[in-house]
Amino acid sequence: MKMNFSKSILIFLLPVLLLVSCTSTLTPKQQAATLVIKNANIYTVDAAFSKSAAIAVSGQYLVYVGNNAGVEPFIGSDTEVLDLRDRTILPGIIEGHMHLPMLGENLLNINAYWKPRQAILDAVAARVREVAPGEWIQGFGWNNEVWEDKNYPTKAELDQIAPDNPVVLTRTDGHMIWVNSRALELAGITRKSQNPQGGEVLKDVVGNPTGCLTDTAMAPVLTLIPKLSKARKKEALLKGQAHLLSLGITSLVNAGTSVDDIENIKELYRQGKLKIRIYALISSAWGKELGDNEKMYFARGPEVGLFDQHLTIRGIKLFADGSLGSRSAALFDDYNDRPGHRGNLVYSEDELYRLVKKARTYKFQIATHAIGDAAVNQVLNVYERVLQEYPLPDHRYRIEHFQVATLEDISRLAELSVIASMQATHATSDKNMAENRIGAIRMQGAYAWRTIIDSGAIIANGSDAPVEPANPFHGLYAAVTRMDRDGRPEGGWYPNQRMTRTEALKSFTVWAAYGQFEEKLKGSLETGKLADFIVIDRDYMQCPAAEIKDIKPLLTVIGGKILYRNPSLAN
Repeated sequence: MKMNFSKSILIFLLPVLLLVSCTSTLTPKQQAATLVIKNANIYTVDAAFSKSAAIAVSGQYLVYVGNNAGVEPFIGSDTEVLDLRDRTILPGIIEGHMHLPMLGENLLNINAYWKPRQAILDAVAARVREVAPGEWIQGFGWNNEVWEDKNYPTKAELDQIAPDNPVVLTRTDGHMIWVNSRALELAGITRKSQNPQGGEVLKDVVGNPTGCLTDTAMAPVLTLIPKLSKARKKEALLKGQAHLLSLGITSLVNAGTSVDDIENIKELYRQGKLKIRIYALISSAWGKELGDNEKMYFARGPEVGLFDQHLTIRGIKLFADGSLGSRSAALFDDYNDRPGHRGNLVYSEDELYRLVKKARTYKFQIATHAIGDAAVNQVLNVYERVLQEYPLPDHRYRIEHFQVATLEDISRLAELSVIASMQATHATSDKNMAENRIGAIRMQGAYAWRTIIDSGAIIANGSDAPVEPANPFHGLYAAVTRMDRDGRPEGGWYPNQRMTRTEALKSFTVWAAYGQFEEKLKGSLETGKLADFIVIDRDYMQCPAAEIKDIKPLLTVIGGKILYRNPSLAN
């Protein structure tokens, strides 16, 4: 959507920053700011949700937030001054749950995101013509729920176009892969293969693997895929960063980080190439034991505020179940559309308890993926048990996704001070299958943002990118309207669970910051906090709700430095 700038604003904003020579007398306690912004419509998202007109930045911190007159003493001869003429500023968006390495790496593979089945097959066929026989072909994002035939795909479809290349296409939720016979053969998966704990080898009526594998059953295939080189992995991280900065995202929670990822991230920070702030959750455990990544970081201990508050590693991510779309989320009762099946718990309760207790012993925050009501219940039981035995008043334990829960467990969430790390666009994407999976009664506790907030808990919002598009304004729109980006259904899907605009913005700023112990550093625009903010093309709080999804960042600023400028400003 094109932005409608007035002629005068266009003239004034080119080239965006105006270096103004000003002479002001600074008091002994003040120093000239490096950047001053005046005449802005600033939503500070402080405790009072107050508005301001001006800010001053020194180094990477805010030294003044207030009115236009009050900022004048901070302007020195070398201060850059920007007059925004009432343009809107928000705190930098904090992406509460995503996968940065995967986002970047997916930009290097086949883009199958919500595309028609035939379009995906055509893309695979095209890639077969480009690569050598035997070379792996990968893609991400298919969703059978948007196809005319909603059945899961089969290996036979891929075998016809890629008989000699192993093919792995990951479902949009990341919890199912669609592979061909060559990939199954290399992984040793046959009709005799049994389901591992926490996963399933889908089979046809005569017992042959269909070509779809869920969760832990994916491991035999995924472990065979050649790893990208270090250079390509770093390239992917930078590609992902560029995309996020263009969306106004200044900080992110990387929900599943390997030691190799961290070493690449650290190298890029040392080289001055990585600018976005990262809160890393370590993960490799998927089963009864801790993985190598957790063991290494338990030996190291948490690392907080590295590279001048750009990198923190203090959380461990575990998986309790799979996904609703892949029917691997663990439910108390049968799936409505698959009688006799209740999904898959990755751990027994005692197994999960041992892992959480160990993470508690080593002073790491715990974040556990749980989507089905049985998985959510198991995680809450374990958290409560560990915290009773090893009290920790400010634990900030998290449940990632928290999609389907009983009303009783929603109440326990607040009672135990557990954070719901949810993704608003999951609701508007899943509306085409969620009720078919769990039925109307269980929907009362599904994607239940209003119920969660009213219970006294908070939501750290995000996108789960690349599972969903990373655009946070899509998430804000979904949170406020409960509609998809085509405006469906009119009036919203279960509209009684909508957030207010204020709550939605908090969930992407101060609440997300709280979810990573950093609310005193970021998430709101207050003196002493990091100068992370965005300038956007319309007033988020006042524009029609239908326009929230169309908001475009004009500037993205991290630590007082402009890291993204919308190309339209140069036209």
